[in-house]
Amino acid sequence: MQPMVEVRGIVNRFGAQVVHDGLDMVAYEGEVFGIVGGSGSGKSVLLRTILGLRHPQAGEVKLEGRDITHLSWDELRAAKAGYGVTFQQGALYSALTVLQNIQLPMIEHLALPRDALEQLARLKIAMVGLPADSAAKYPSQLSGGMIKRAALARALALDPRLLFLDEPTAGVDVELRQTLWSFIANLNKRGHTVLLTTHYLEEAEALCSRIAMLKQG
Repeated sequence: MQPMVEVRGIVNRFGAQVVHDGLDMVAYEGEVFGIVGGSGSGKSVLLRTILGLRHPQAGEVKLEGRDITHLSWDELRAAKAGYGVTFQQGALYSALTVLQNIQLPMIEHLALPRDALEQLARLKIAMVGLPADSAAKYPSQLSGGMIKRAALARALALDPRLLFLDEPTAGVDVELRQTLWSFIANLNKRGHTVLLTTHYLEEAEALCSRIAMLKQG
């Protein structure tokens, strides 16, 4: 199997606090790889490091064989077209509608006319199970579950092979959690490699091919 995400010797520190101490990890093509750990164990810091949003004190990260640890900002921007991301709180832009949020990656990386951008964004909205009229709504008008779905739609905007999902079902009810589990499993069946963080062990057991547990760095 081809490695999609390789983490080698990662060290992350905040002053005297060591979050990761020589951490190694590999996620392979076609799997759902789970990162679990309690609050403060460093799941989100690790994800930000993998995404190139934080530069570690030591170590390297490779995405599909490419070392992203030392890329320039322009090179990292181009690499972002190859993966989709959702963050725990959704991270939607509050001044933009759902449709406009989903269109952002398309505008950044695709040269498409306006009508094609709208059609493609509406397709993603339907794909994640949001009603069509949610396209014109702002994040403040959405429920927590709808925000999760809208963030997923944006992550899928460029049809990436690699998805990073940070606590994808945190804060939602049991029924929606089960629905999102089914959706993530179906994405994996359709060829997406998924790396997710979670503090729900039952979620990791339900979805993941393999699980890494963070503890004491």
